Amino acid sequence: MQSDWLSVLAAAAGSYLLGSVPFGLLLARARGVDIRSVGSGNIGATNVFRAVGKGPGLLTFFLDFLKGLLPVLAAGHWLAPDTAAPILCGCAAIAGHIWTVFAQFRGGKGVATGAGVVVGIAWEAVIIGLICWIIVFALTRYVSLASIITAGSVGISGWILYPGRRLVPATLTLLAALVIVRHRSNIVRLLKGTENRFDFKKKKEGAE
Repeated sequence: MQSDWLSVLAAAAGSYLLGSVPFGLLLARARGVDIRSVGSGNIGATNVFRAVGKGPGLLTFFLDFLKGLLPVLAAGHWLAPDTAAPILCGCAAIAGHIWTVFAQFRGGKGVATGAGVVVGIAWEAVIIGLICWIIVFALTRYVSLASIITAGSVGISGWILYPGRRLVPATLTLLAALVIVRHRSNIVRLLKGTENRFDFKKKKEGAE
């Protein structure tokens, strides 16, 4: 039993380190841009997309997504899929992304990495969240608002889709709350009417 817990803790530590890899920061730096000094200063995909370009932005999202998905799948395969191990490793990866040890604990907001984790533990909830994101973004062009609504919808849908697996909806609710809290500055700008809408053609400040 002790060795099992040591394996889980070791996997969680590895997940944190993987989640800490600041792909947005690295990809932007490869283009000669310090992503922390432009736009919102966030190292996530949206700010990279706006400040550096579509290619680096999309690649940042994909790599950040994998940072969340791979630890969950690995823990489910190598450890115990029916225990809390995959969820613990997924949460560790999100923590690494938000508080990355490689960038003075200043990371992203956890949307892409969180999406990867949720796909690994509750893919049905992701479908609901994706539909909400597309609708809100199409109507408003606010990435932040779409992300906030999506997080809330995933948290709520977890209790409907998985009533017999209380750990899963509880985790989804916790992750949703974390994502929303990380968007508090965006919420303030939304309320003030100063949040920038996403433009596929131009690079703008105020990114997620």
